Amino acid sequence: MSERTLGFLISPSQVSRRVAALGVVALAASLAACGGGSDNGSTAAGATATLAVLETTDLHFNVRSYDYFKLADDKSYGFERTATLVRAARKEFANTLLVDNGDTIQGTALADYEATVNPIPCTQQLSMYKAMGALGFDAGTLGNHEFNYGLPFLNQVLGGGLDVDGVDAAKKCAGAGYPIVLANVVSSKTKKPLVQPYTLLERTLVAKGADGKEVKLPIKIGVIGFTTPGIMNWDKRYLEGKITTEGAVEAATKYVPELRAKGADVVVALLHGGMDNAPYTATMENPGLHLSKVAGIDAMVMGHQHGVFPDTAATPSFNLPGVDHKAGTVNGVPAVMASSWGKALGVVQLALQWDGSKWVVNKAASKAELRNIQSKNAAGATVTVDADPAIAPLIETQHQAAIQYVKTPIGQTDFRMSTLFADVGDPGAIQIVNQAQQAYVAAYLKASLPQYAQLPVLSVSAPFKSGFQGGADYTDVAVGPLAINNAADLYLYPNTVYAVKVNGGDIKNWLEAAAKRFNQIDPAKTTEQPLISTFPGYNFDMFTTPDVQYEIDVTQPVGSRIKNLTYLGKPIDVAQEFVIATNNYRATSGKSFIDKLDGSGTIWASPDANRDVVIDYIRKNPAVTRAANGAAKSWRFAKANVAGPVVFSSGANALPVAQAAGLANVSLVAADDGSGKGTAKYRIDLSK
Repeated sequence: MSERTLGFLISPSQVSRRVAALGVVALAASLAACGGGSDNGSTAAGATATLAVLETTDLHFNVRSYDYFKLADDKSYGFERTATLVRAARKEFANTLLVDNGDTIQGTALADYEATVNPIPCTQQLSMYKAMGALGFDAGTLGNHEFNYGLPFLNQVLGGGLDVDGVDAAKKCAGAGYPIVLANVVSSKTKKPLVQPYTLLERTLVAKGADGKEVKLPIKIGVIGFTTPGIMNWDKRYLEGKITTEGAVEAATKYVPELRAKGADVVVALLHGGMDNAPYTATMENPGLHLSKVAGIDAMVMGHQHGVFPDTAATPSFNLPGVDHKAGTVNGVPAVMASSWGKALGVVQLALQWDGSKWVVNKAASKAELRNIQSKNAAGATVTVDADPAIAPLIETQHQAAIQYVKTPIGQTDFRMSTLFADVGDPGAIQIVNQAQQAYVAAYLKASLPQYAQLPVLSVSAPFKSGFQGGADYTDVAVGPLAINNAADLYLYPNTVYAVKVNGGDIKNWLEAAAKRFNQIDPAKTTEQPLISTFPGYNFDMFTTPDVQYEIDVTQPVGSRIKNLTYLGKPIDVAQEFVIATNNYRATSGKSFIDKLDGSGTIWASPDANRDVVIDYIRKNPAVTRAANGAAKSWRFAKANVAGPVVFSSGANALPVAQAAGLANVSLVAADDGSGKGTAKYRIDLSK
């Protein structure tokens, strides 16, 4: 029997008895559906119920509210707090469905520790999945970051069964603990979906009959998953020739009718993607607007973009045609996107009506909302949800092991290495990344690719942590000892080093694209103008070497901002060839920067992580100094006289960082910029 009552509660004391309890609950639910007060027949026509679909997304292995880079608690995120919201929702709603939307197994030092540093054995469940097991997830899908560690590791942590070249499909391991569904990724070996495209969950629903009395009725819930086709670029080295992808709309059009034919009353789509207004293509990264139009989808959970939907802000994100933030719908379909890192729980309340033989969704009466782990009280103070006490003990041993690992010393620094002012010219946390990448690629070309050894090797990197998540979301390494956690702070992602061959003209265009980071400033405007656009900081690629010099003129429109670009003191030759050290994401999915960043310009796809290359570089050069590793400014703003103030936000109490970096044109405007994110407002004088 596969039925169970939806939304049963698991208290901390019951965690260890979960497996046994499931069987008891399933049996009881099944019996209830056949009698004992339940009614499957037409006599229950007119019964109504609410099914609350609860979503986590982009958890990125943040089990604990803990920052492994800073070795400190951070109550602004963490699954252990989302878990408290889940338990509260289960008390509120008689019927719940708990789903996870992917990007679950990567993102923290603990994730890397279990995947690459001290890989967990087949018999051991991944700590993230172990923690999620305390809540009893009903289903989940895979995000793009599930593929970061390769298919053999993914096969292991999912419990085996991935029938694809290079993987032992017969391997039986601990697994995720809940059904994983993914409809748009296909094994090249079998021509079948890599994992099951969907699951059909048979449950018993607690409903209210037309007479107002409680009635229990069966329901079949179809759950189908989709990930972004970008995986074929981002993790090409692991996936090429082994899997292929389909568009979400094509896969949904194929499989949703199958679910309906098998009796699904409700179909919930798990989309590891978000929304943009571009015309649909089968390779688009964020197809939510288009997927919502596929007939037969009753609810949609989204992610990948680390955004929020519905958005209650005065100027909401995803202000797109067909999107209704008040109703929480996308083209009429109730939908949520629950931020990232466990900062929120998505809740879709599906209003259901029993027609005598099946459940029908009343979309007009359904609604969606986000429940945040942090909120403001009446006095304006931040209130944080308590952590679920059941979670931390489940992973304590691994948590402490990861902490000890990241404390491993590798060097020392005589200056504060920070991205707090990277947007306005401080290379303090970026130069050493570029130095490490450049040295690594140059050595490889000399040893193994002599046909390119005579070309100049340069490197670009970006401020990966630039305040998007709030005032603490900056790389910030204190003066003193350097450990692995500091190197992980300097390079946030588990990317690998790639080398691409470009010419001087490509470099200019690449930098023009990166300069989208800035709004166009009107010199005549007397009112305040924000310097930073919505273009992500992790795309603000920059050089940090005396060899390359250029100015960014923010008074000019996008595409016309790079001025006086020189190499070795002379105007850059647009035809001269260079090798640029970058990462696999940029080299293979950066076509919006230049065409050659579609993979065609790659001359070497290294197997080594950028972060590991940085760690190795510091080990070989342990005395890190401002003079040698943090003062090389390749770029500056072109001078401009602006009538009004040009402002930007950064971390609070950080002006000394700008001053130490020699940025004399930066001043503090307000210690609190009013955003509620713990950031301060600064002014930059573009005339200096």
